[in-house]
Amino acid sequence: MKRLLLAAAAGLTLVALAGAVGLPDLAGAQDAPEATDSITVTGVGTVNAVPDEAQMSFGVETRGATARAAVSANADAARRVINALRQAGAREITTQYVSVYPVSGEAGTVTGYSASNSVSAVTDVADAPGAVDAAVEAGANSISGPGMSSSNAETLYRQALGKAVDEARARAQVLAKASGRSLGGITSIVEGGSTDGPQPYYAERALLADSANATPIVPGQQETTATISVTFSLS
Repeated sequence: MKRLLLAAAAGLTLVALAGAVGLPDLAGAQDAPEATDSITVTGVGTVNAVPDEAQMSFGVETRGATARAAVSANADAARRVINALRQAGAREITTQYVSVYPVSGEAGTVTGYSASNSVSAVTDVADAPGAVDAAVEAGANSISGPGMSSSNAETLYRQALGKAVDEARARAQVLAKASGRSLGGITSIVEGGSTDGPQPYYAERALLADSANATPIVPGQQETTATISVTFSLS
């Protein structure tokens, strides 16, 4: 009888030790989620549009025997240019810089002073030729630009985003089919940003003022691009 009890006790001890060293947890293995395959692709969307706004800089430089004389003459000239721009339909007129500095001769002596004033302004592209000519007539002797832009830039970018998603899906479908899988839903989207810039000009888009001597402004086209990274599930 004692031998039977000892054998039973030994069997229980072996079972306990087996649990301590870690037998497979069948319940835990059944609860583990299955890994889901996925594919990540890049999509690029592009929208072309003719810009409708132009930004330019207009400056005046004057000379004087003294700094006060140069600045005074420059102030009068700058006011004339600003008024001319307003009458030509320019908006968002902003002073960029005002400067005055001595002018030296060959011997290094100061022979006078030069004063400058520059403003930036935004016009509709159709009004840009008139603004340039009006500023020059008013006394502007320094002009730079135009920088072209679209007043509905945000709308154009959103359209490009939509095209980027469509392209990403088309790429993912090709890859999934080639690997013998089925494309599932989108699990994540990362926006990569946008770019836009002027494209080659088109002659038919040249905007000329009524006068044959007016400054021609050619808006061309701008390309707005959106880039995204999209992850799809696979089945």
